[in-house]
Amino acid sequence: MFSVLSITLLIAIAMSILRLVLGPTVSDRVIAFDVIGIMAISLLVILALYFERMLYLDIALVFGLIGFLGTTIFGRFIENGI
Repeated sequence: MFSVLSITLLIAIAMSILRLVLGPTVSDRVIAFDVIGIMAISLLVILALYFERMLYLDIALVFGLIGFLGTTIFGRFIENGI
């Protein structure tokens, strides 16, 4: 079960990386970057459940906070510059 979820998330991350590289606009790239971050957090949670290590949940929480701040900063930059 965990392997199917992990493989599915890795395929989705690969497709998002493709959108990050080929995205026609900056907005597409920022959204792809945010989606990659969310899927990486999901992968960390799955790994925490599989290995029964709660440290991965703490790392996922910190990664989520940093990803949220990064997306907010990029959105503000796109909207009206720094």
